[in-house]
Amino acid sequence: MKSPRFLVPLVAALALAGCAAQPPRPVAAVPAATAPVPARLVTVGIAAINDFHGQLEPPRQSVIMPDGAGGSVQLPAGGAAWLASAVDAVRAQYPNHLTLSAGDMISASQVASSIYLDEPAIGVMNRIGVDFNAVGNHEFDRGRDELLRMQNGGCAQFTGRKPCQIEPFPGASFRYLAASTVDRDGRTLFPATGLKTFGSGADAITIGVIGLTTRATPTLVNPAGIAGLTFADEAATINAAIPVLKAQGANAIVVLIHEGGKQAGVPDPQGCEGMSGAILDIIQRLDPGVDLVVSGHTHAAYVCDFAGRDAAHPLLLTSAGLYGEMVTDITLQFDAASHKLVSRRAHNVVVQSEAYQSATRLVTPDSRFPQFAPRADVASYVQRYVDASRAYAARAVGKLGGAALRGEPGAVATGGPLGNLIADSQLAATRKAGAQLALMNPFGIRTTLVPAADGTVTFGDIYRVQPFSNTLFTETLTGAELKAVIEQGLDADGPFQALSPSGNVRYTIDMRRPVGSRITRLLLDGRPVVPGQRYRVTVNQFLAQGGDTFTQFAGKPDAVQGADDLAALQAWIAAVPSRAVPAEPRVTVIAPQG
Repeated sequence: MKSPRFLVPLVAALALAGCAAQPPRPVAAVPAATAPVPARLVTVGIAAINDFHGQLEPPRQSVIMPDGAGGSVQLPAGGAAWLASAVDAVRAQYPNHLTLSAGDMISASQVASSIYLDEPAIGVMNRIGVDFNAVGNHEFDRGRDELLRMQNGGCAQFTGRKPCQIEPFPGASFRYLAASTVDRDGRTLFPATGLKTFGSGADAITIGVIGLTTRATPTLVNPAGIAGLTFADEAATINAAIPVLKAQGANAIVVLIHEGGKQAGVPDPQGCEGMSGAILDIIQRLDPGVDLVVSGHTHAAYVCDFAGRDAAHPLLLTSAGLYGEMVTDITLQFDAASHKLVSRRAHNVVVQSEAYQSATRLVTPDSRFPQFAPRADVASYVQRYVDASRAYAARAVGKLGGAALRGEPGAVATGGPLGNLIADSQLAATRKAGAQLALMNPFGIRTTLVPAADGTVTFGDIYRVQPFSNTLFTETLTGAELKAVIEQGLDADGPFQALSPSGNVRYTIDMRRPVGSRITRLLLDGRPVVPGQRYRVTVNQFLAQGGDTFTQFAGKPDAVQGADDLAALQAWIAAVPSRAVPAEPRVTVIAPQG
């Protein structure tokens, strides 16, 4: 039986530190300085993914790609069987190869994976042949003990759902890495680093891998699930690991980190324009020695070569978006004589899959981009779980008057009509607890809710929207606290996120004003919210614990627990013959000019 914890030699150092693949767009290689061109090169290829989130079937979402003629094209992408073929195509180019994942492999998953505790998501990745996966924040959604089961296997029950319903669970054949996740005893929950060597003797090339998650994890998961764990500074953790790996013979250092950034404007999955985000601060504080950073968390796709931009950190930064919709094809080339890395390059390969009907149009594959057949063994494995979940997922819960968008395009941070619909359902479900209004966090909404042609909505449809099984809580806030908690989504401590309100709330945001005073109007039932008056507010469990930096919700002694969020949404849709999607604007955002 596998040990429930891995002991690693890096602990002391950390304690001290506190198909054809898609043709690449031009990406500058790291210059070889004044050294002569090597007589012989050794190439190592890497297939990298991130934020898979148990998307066993195609997620019915698009990847937007430049079409080469100044425009863009919408491509259907994702699905485990198609991803397996795409990864195979990348690896086929390289006799020496690694397959890496930058976290959030599980949780916030499709119903066929989630109701089986994401055992099939791990099974898919075992079949694909992942080597290392950094622990992401969502890996902790069901708590540390269940996460350890994901690595070690077995059928011990740590959640309300029974494990091993379909078959015995062997655990991950790949290694989880968690260099910055430290337990009370000072040991990391999983190994901090890993090594893989290609060739032997004088020709051997060794890749050192450091895996870690965002230090913001405590604000993103249920505190009970990470009790006793601390999440160290990412840059300090990486810097402590570099000399350890070098001493163990690593010729290149690869960081797998569940943290990332985003491009400005309309992003190019092969580009790096106007990058912002926490990953840039981490990179700026890294010691020399890191050659490649495979990132995630932001669900964005990018390829950034810092060789020509930052002489102190001439590394390559990549991300493959989310849901297995892309895989990053990375090439590292070494001088065979000196074993020094002389070039690196990368591009994102779109995992085109099957056509699907979006809220507005039929999205079909495009022959100008590589297409992949679903890999038979993975397709068969996935189908087994999809079939087992079908009765659970396919039952109708009611009818909806149209597609409920979550703020597309470019306005996901406001929740859109779907956020409003969810808030309405939560208020209706908790009126008996005295609720006067409800607020929903837009980042907890995973996808648009699109009914069938006749308006029918299934349980699987609403599960895809809210796969977290959050309980609702109704608590008391003063008017001043209510304003302050909405302001927390507009400050500099996290990305902009305007809480979606129930239909009896209106508020205005003026982003030209200083932090803390950006709410200029806040109405309940048409009347201004009074700072000293007490109001009963319903939110989901994640928010009630201060998640997404909305700390003003946490610690309310009079909080009353209610139904779960899916039961509330199901009941709201089913309460009328056809539930109308809220169309009225509830949140007004005034943005700075320019």
